[in-house]
Amino acid sequence: MATHYHPPVKRSVEIAGHKTSISLEPVFWDMLKEASARLGIPLNALIARIDSERIQAETPPGLAGALRLWLVAQLRAGTISQ
Repeated sequence: MATHYHPPVKRSVEIAGHKTSISLEPVFWDMLKEASARLGIPLNALIARIDSERIQAETPPGLAGALRLWLVAQLRAGTISQ
């Protein structure tokens, strides 16, 4: 049985002093945690950074989608591993 097929998990995060909840599949939460550790910043700070970049887009995606897209871009760039 493939363990990477798992429904999204909702977690609360704080961005710029505001709490919000984000639903992501566990593999994406794991990858975000690894990226924040590699960058030496807290997970909330990484999510806030991605959120800031997201809202500057011409047609910004939702936050969960932006997090997934950021992770894919990092994978393609070779800055994180699966």
